[in-house]
Amino acid sequence: MNVRRLIPTTAVAGAVALGLTALSACSTSDAADGGNGDKLKVTASFYPMQFLAEKIGGEHVAVTSLTKPGVEPHDLELTPRQIGSISESDYVLYLKGIQPAVDDAIKQSGVKNTVDAATLTTLENHGSEVSGHDHGHEGEHEGEEGHGHEEEAPEEHAEHSEGDGHNHGEEGGADPHIWLDPVKYAEVAKGVGKSLEKADPDHAADYKKNTDALVAELGELNTAYETGLKNTSTKTFITTHSAFGYLAERYGLTQQGIAGIDPEAEPSPARIQEIHTIAEKDKATTVFFETLASDRTAKTLAKDTGLKTGVLDPLEGITDKSQGADYIEVMESNLAALQKALGAK
Repeated sequence: MNVRRLIPTTAVAGAVALGLTALSACSTSDAADGGNGDKLKVTASFYPMQFLAEKIGGEHVAVTSLTKPGVEPHDLELTPRQIGSISESDYVLYLKGIQPAVDDAIKQSGVKNTVDAATLTTLENHGSEVSGHDHGHEGEHEGEEGHGHEEEAPEEHAEHSEGDGHNHGEEGGADPHIWLDPVKYAEVAKGVGKSLEKADPDHAADYKKNTDALVAELGELNTAYETGLKNTSTKTFITTHSAFGYLAERYGLTQQGIAGIDPEAEPSPARIQEIHTIAEKDKATTVFFETLASDRTAKTLAKDTGLKTGVLDPLEGITDKSQGADYIEVMESNLAALQKALGAK
């Protein structure tokens, strides 16, 4: 998740021009290759958006994800062809603030049905330490922008994440990891369902039925988390990627991020000592790393502090290394990992 590798805005603007030029030359063959017939052409920015589009759209949509499996979403650089394909879409689903290159390309694409998932729920600020009990209302004003509708121009919303694209509750930035809270993800699912009904009224009944089924499934997942994490010997978990602020808040846990926004950054000696002290005081047992990033930092810290290591997947992509085939299965694996680390009774 090297922010320096993110494509700059000026490069995106140039690539948009290239993409649109290339489009006229290749659109015919693309259509022939796609074989999507009358399906709604949906572009999703990365896996959590792809999952929603596929589950809710069902047989009526052909979903393309801009982020291929195994690619760290924050590092994504778009090809001219991808930028051209965004402009060809009937419907685009993305999450503003995660991938600046995608945000810029969508802004310039001219697609009518463009939905920013961040506007379908409330975003909040999360620092590296977040608990369900001391969070307060610090992020509410950031979340005011979260109550818009898809018809609003997303670019009119605050540009607080510009230049970084991956804020974890740093000054002025709202935490974008809403999909790791099943309740917030269900709110987004409802909004996506309604927007698909508007974009493709002929299949509105199916979109509604699929949305209701997914929301029910997410409700069961939320209940499993509530029950499974109710009685634990500690409430603190340590992670190389501070992506779990919403999850921690929802279930009364405390997230301790090792090194801020970059899961592969080396923590300072002072931070290692601090984590060691926190682990002793709060009886934390495990340092979690993620599937799409190196486990080097977690292993170093675990060795220095006598803690175990484990995988807590921020679900930014599914690969053959993922502990499950889709969002629900990986979230269930995350729950099992948390129960083990926290000493669930």
